[in-house]
Amino acid sequence: MNIKSEEEWAERAAAFLKHKLRDSEVTYAELAKRLKRHGFKTETEASVTNKLKRGTFPAIWFLACLAALELDGVALEEI
Repeated sequence: MNIKSEEEWAERAAAFLKHKLRDSEVTYAELAKRLKRHGFKTETEASVTNKLKRGTFPAIWFLACLAALELDGVALEEI
């Protein structure tokens, strides 16, 4: 893995989540609903859309998304 900038990390993380959402057939609205069950009470479809569009979000949000999508064993090489 040869990522050389913060921007590239952000792009790759957002692309990874979008891909996993498509694979799981989970909408942004459904992800927001699931994130609320994981303690992110203020998440909405719009806030999820904005975070993924910008590609900037905290690591804890990324991890909560993985949990909300019930993804186990995610390898760094996949991102």
